[in-house]
Amino acid sequence: MLTFYHAPNSRSTSVKQLLIELGAEDQVKTEIVTIPRQDGSGGRDPKNPHPDGKVPFLTDGDDYVRERAAIILYLSDRFPEAGLGRPVGDPQRGRYLSWLTWYQGVLEPVAILSWAEVNHPAIYASLRDYDTALKTLDDQLTKTPYLLGDDYSAADLLCSGPFAWFSDQLRVTPAVSDWVARCQDRDSVRQMAER
Repeated sequence: MLTFYHAPNSRSTSVKQLLIELGAEDQVKTEIVTIPRQDGSGGRDPKNPHPDGKVPFLTDGDDYVRERAAIILYLSDRFPEAGLGRPVGDPQRGRYLSWLTWYQGVLEPVAILSWAEVNHPAIYASLRDYDTALKTLDDQLTKTPYLLGDDYSAADLLCSGPFAWFSDQLRVTPAVSDWVARCQDRDSVRQMAER
């Protein structure tokens, strides 16, 4: 059985929301664990098998998946009937994979570095900057309501997350703001808020 290691109000919340969206909560065991928090609370949980004590973490028998983009891809491939991923052979598979890995490798790092006011030429040469990342989103979202076109996908769930969680700390464009509002106007978001 799949086991998902989750700490509420952490990065793993997006994976919990995805499980709701996929209709797969009853097919994936959720194990609540503690993690070290920025405010000094919490701590590493011995029940959590993640090598760094982080979440999210997903096990599938003896196999495992770590990093949100990889977990989201794994789950959307595992439960394709929900239509939130793009299976192998789909004409949007490449774009789907690109948005997931772009989030993990570009958007989240530049958002954190911008918030922390870390500046260095190496960052701009490799990752670019927050404004460039924001323009990448804006360029797509001024053409289509969601990252892959007319339909919400797991890429939207992942990429919109920081704007929903840190809405007062991240600059947005009108197109990005409207997209985040659409992504937050979902039953899965309301269910997570009720919990």
